[in-house]
Amino acid sequence: MSSGGWSRRRFVGAVVGSAAAAAVSGCGGEDGAAEGSRSAAAPASRSGARRRSPSPSGPRPLYLGTYTSAEGGGKGIGLAVYDPATGRITGTGTVTGVADPSYLAVHPDGRTLYAVNERHDGAVTAVRIAGREVLGSRSSGGAAPCHLSVHPSGRWLLSANYGSGSVAVHPIDGSGALGERSELVVHSSPPPGPGQRGPHAHQFVTAPDGGHVLAVDLGTDTVYSYRLDESSGRLTEAARASTRPGAGPRHLAFHPGGRYAYLANELDNTVAVCAYDPGSGRLRIGRPQSTGTGPGTNYPAQIVVTPDGGFAFLANRGDNSLTRYAVEEDGAGLRLLDTVPVGGDFPRQIALSPDGALLFAANQKSGTVTVFSVDSESGELRPAGEPFVSPVAVCALPL
Repeated sequence: MSSGGWSRRRFVGAVVGSAAAAAVSGCGGEDGAAEGSRSAAAPASRSGARRRSPSPSGPRPLYLGTYTSAEGGGKGIGLAVYDPATGRITGTGTVTGVADPSYLAVHPDGRTLYAVNERHDGAVTAVRIAGREVLGSRSSGGAAPCHLSVHPSGRWLLSANYGSGSVAVHPIDGSGALGERSELVVHSSPPPGPGQRGPHAHQFVTAPDGGHVLAVDLGTDTVYSYRLDESSGRLTEAARASTRPGAGPRHLAFHPGGRYAYLANELDNTVAVCAYDPGSGRLRIGRPQSTGTGPGTNYPAQIVVTPDGGFAFLANRGDNSLTRYAVEEDGAGLRLLDTVPVGGDFPRQIALSPDGALLFAANQKSGTVTVFSVDSESGELRPAGEPFVSPVAVCALPL
């Protein structure tokens, strides 16, 4: 990985995609209603939407990712709690000894936390939450790992190496510790997209069917679908889907129905609705839609979907806003509602609380985490609590 490639990953360089001029809804090619920048519209009806689960009582844990090697960065994984009723965050300490933990994930049993170590010699680290014990690190097999997730079985850790354009699988033992890597796949084709010098894997996540894992690669403008052998941890490519050249796909989020996903394209400032076939693992990427942001430079980051499947939210770096979408047609369509100021600078990552009642935004350049309450009927976002200071905040993981 060149030092220039890593710099772009961490701070976003000069490659600027053009924003889509028109918004299109759905994967089947049907035109949606025209959407103006920063438009406001009535929320869509949500056929089949599920009721929100009751909110937990008492403080809940919140884990914070950072760059320890950046000027003014953190000292490790930040520890905090949040009030699920008010959104107020209170810091409780730091897990030290974890280098550049820029993205975090938790084991399904809630006992172990995992972090990427986003460095040239990339690694992934396991931390036992009780006692804040670092269980050890394993090489990710590539450069600058930027995303990781745990397979629903709890037996495999999936990670994406941005710098070298590869994805890795590590076994997880009964204690939550990581074993030696069982698989490493480099995205050697198709060729890099416009302005890219190589592949840049940005996300590696399990589809709702559990049998397929999907890797989103910004450098090759491709989403790769793999079958994961749950006995060996090996990967077999099942399908691949391409965006338009230069879109720069970054992150996708599935609708809870499991048949649709929403893809955020970093370089051309768009999103796309995608149809997903659980049988084959094939993703069909729809036409690009507007993010509703202003005329300036904007890089979409993470997109999330409420647990009831009624709304989707997108983080916008540059515009420093959150785009609100109503989910329509049982997941097949997104309708732009409006954009809301995020209250910070450069929202690198967003996450919903497990019940969907709160949204957390990690704002990298302002070093803050802002919190919003989410109205379950309208999808309205209202600031909740005061911004929480977190040095070079690049990830916020609420449990």
